[in-house]
Order: sequence, then structure tokens, then C-alpha cells
Amino acid sequence: MSELINLHTRVDEYIAERHHLGFKLRSMGLALANFARYVASVHHQGPLTIDLMADWARQDKAQSQEPATHARRLSLLVPFTRWLRQFEPQTEVPDETVFGPIPGRVAPHIYCEGEIIALMVAARGMNPQGGLRPATFETLFGLIASAGLRVSEALSLMDADVDLIGGLLTVRKTKFAKSRLLPLHPSTVAALARYRQLRSRYIRTTADTPFFIGTRGQRLGHHLSDRQVHKVFSNLRDQLGWINRGAHDSPRIHDLRHSFVVRRMMIWHAQGIDINQAMLALSTYLGHAKISYTYWYLTGVPELMALAGNKFERFAHVPEADDE
Repeated sequence: MSELINLHTRVDEYIAERHHLGFKLRSMGLALANFARYVASVHHQGPLTIDLMADWARQDKAQSQEPATHARRLSLLVPFTRWLRQFEPQTEVPDETVFGPIPGRVAPHIYCEGEIIALMVAARGMNPQGGLRPATFETLFGLIASAGLRVSEALSLMDADVDLIGGLLTVRKTKFAKSRLLPLHPSTVAALARYRQLRSRYIRTTADTPFFIGTRGQRLGHHLSDRQVHKVFSNLRDQLGWINRGAHDSPRIHDLRHSFVVRRMMIWHAQGIDINQAMLALSTYLGHAKISYTYWYLTGVPELMALAGNKFERFAHVPEADDE
């Protein structure tokens, strides 16, 4: 790449083209912009090389030393570099030989009921005691766990999206550009009502008010930030000292969504519900574009495997013939 402006321009052109085709490219867009800034910082001239891309991939914010992390980061550049070759034929395209293949599914931490309760109790105990801040995080984590929401979906909720009379959430266009209505358990509706009532003491509410709001300084009344939510969760997680049962570095907020799916499967197995039919409803509830995405969330915790095993034994049991 002969001039920096060309790389920024090409990134913008690529993102615009993909957006026109219906792709959001949220993570990839951020990564490509970051890559362009990195190229500027090292004063690179000429075609983009694999060595340059690999050096960038090692610069992730978490400063991870895991090749798998670097491989995932590097993979974000592959579609762009393939596209770029039509303008810059000498552009190199990275592959699995750099950091190895991207690992498959990484097992999440499946929360037991006691851990979810402990998380909400810990959030309730935050300072200021009895104030809006602890209520915000207690309600947020409880909603994600009870409705299987993505963190981004919960943080994007507006006050008008929460129908406490009908017991419904309206989750607007999110990951797969799908909007959906989610029925809520009465206990969840009651918790949301308590939070809304407490919040009304601090701010004037309109239909355009974010449901979960920042509570400090100039953030009061504005959207709660994703960064702040993850920071609070990390502090509470360390405080609670959970034993990590997943393959990630530590339990994550997103694992609450995985746990929701597993718990729902356990309930259905115990109730004798036709899982194949129920999975279609669950996939719609979660906002998945394909049912295969929903099956991706399943994790073989011992309790679920015991229920499935018992069901298979009943299915496969053949009565022995009486001896004559």
C-alpha cells in the first residue's frame, strides 16, 4: 500500500460494499479500522504482508498470548485482503499456517441456580446501598439470565420496549437484523416493575428513555455502557470466587445466555416435551437465524446428560422374552 490514505479509503469502500449487501460487519469493521491505524503507526509502505498482519493480530487489547486468540483476530482480515487483491494484486492473504487453525466450540461456563442468585445478591450489595446503581445491575443480570438475552440486546432496550402489562419485551433489530417479542415470567415482570419504579425517582421517563441507564455524573439517564457492565461483572465475579467450569479464561456474562438454553432443555426433558418441536420455538425466542445456531448453545452438563440418558434408556428398553 503506497499511501496510508489508500488503505483507509479501501477499508471504507469494502465496508460500504458489504453494508449494501446486507452485512453489518460490526466486529470486522472495528478491526479493519484498527488495522489501518496500526499500519499508519508502523509507517508501512508497499503491499500488505502476512508478517505485518500477524504483528497486528498479536496486539489485542487483552494482551493474550494464546495463538487461538491471535488466529481469530487475524481471520477478520481474510475477507478484506481477498477483496483488496483486485486493486493491489501483491496483497498477501493470511491462512492457518500463521497461528494454526481457529479452535472449534469453546465450552462455556454453565451457571447453576445458586451462582446466578449469588451474582444478583452481590450486585444488590454494591454502593450506594439501596440506590439506583445496585438495582440497575441486579436487574440487568437477572433479566439476561431469565430471558436469555444478549448483553447488547438488554442494553439497547428502551422504556417503550418493556411492556409490563402484557409481560412482553420487544427486542428490536439486533445480530441477525431480526426483531422479536419475548414473553416474560411473572417474577421477571415484577423485578422489572420494581426497577422502573425506583428509576423514576432519579430521572424523568419518556418512551425514548433507555430502560437500563447509567447512574453516575453525566451518564445519568443515558444508555448504560457495555464497558461498564463488563467491568462491574468482572469485579463481582472475582468477589464471588467462582470455580471456572468452562474453557474460556473465566466465566462470562454471555455464559448466562448459554445457561438459559441448558436450563430450558433440562426443564423440557423433565416434562417429557418433544424437544425437536420445542427447539424451533427456542430458536425463535433467542433470535437465531438458523436452528443450528441454537444447537450450538447446548452443553452437556451432568444434569442434562442424566435426563437425556434416562430418556434414551426408556426408548431403547426391550422387554426380555419369558423362558418357556
